[in-house]
Amino acid sequence: MSSEDVSTRMYRERGDRVSDDAGDGPPVVFSHGTLMDRRMFAPQFEALAPAYRCVAYDSRARTDRYAEGYDLDDLADDCAAVMDHHGIDSAVFAGMSMGGFMGLRFALRYPDRLEGLVLIDSMAEAHTPEERERYEAMLAQLRESVDVPEGLAGIVANLLFGETSNAQRQGLVDSWVDRWLTYPATAVVNEVESWLYREDVSDRLGEIDVPVLVVHGEEDAAIDPARAGPVAERVPDGRLELIPDAGHSSNLENPEPVNAELRAFLDLVY
Repeated sequence: MSSEDVSTRMYRERGDRVSDDAGDGPPVVFSHGTLMDRRMFAPQFEALAPAYRCVAYDSRARTDRYAEGYDLDDLADDCAAVMDHHGIDSAVFAGMSMGGFMGLRFALRYPDRLEGLVLIDSMAEAHTPEERERYEAMLAQLRESVDVPEGLAGIVANLLFGETSNAQRQGLVDSWVDRWLTYPATAVVNEVESWLYREDVSDRLGEIDVPVLVVHGEEDAAIDPARAGPVAERVPDGRLELIPDAGHSSNLENPEPVNAELRAFLDLVY
């Protein structure tokens, strides 16, 4: 696909409609994961905007451009267009899950636009054939639906939120499940297909020459924390921090330790 397709131009021309921009200072750009949206970074905006400029945006699946197929390279181009719209030459990028898959490709595709990289509950390796088979079963169910089925949303809640959140933060979990039930099923199908068959980029991590922070929920059922460590080990300047009492959405489930790590990282980078 062209790096200037209609969807990418949307981010360059209509960025204010699909993104939030708050605070002053050095910029941090946030990209959400599958089924989430830019609002998942509200705890980070509150904590960081007094000292940093925070920009978060909705990926194609949460906009009116959800019905066309795309891949992670297209999403990386979208991120660059968001930065163009906001007049940001380079920034620290923070991506959660799918946002992290894309963030690694952004780092390789746009190295001059990156000051630092934060991966939240993400990984560099590809999903295994067994994992792909499980996701493909979910996609088959979605392809037969108009909106996200309630039963599937309940199953996904145990993937995107940890045991502690499902037991003790039910209001948080339910608020996101309610949002998922309003999504067009096609939007989620295209969202998952953008990353499900991606290639492993572990062998290219040495090319990333900016500081990298990896934060990962200890209760992550979607991506085992053991799969996060190799990223921090293989980049020239990386660090891994595990977040207690949190699953796959650690920055939302237990934001205080995540925010502390982000603040220390940003202070180091900038």
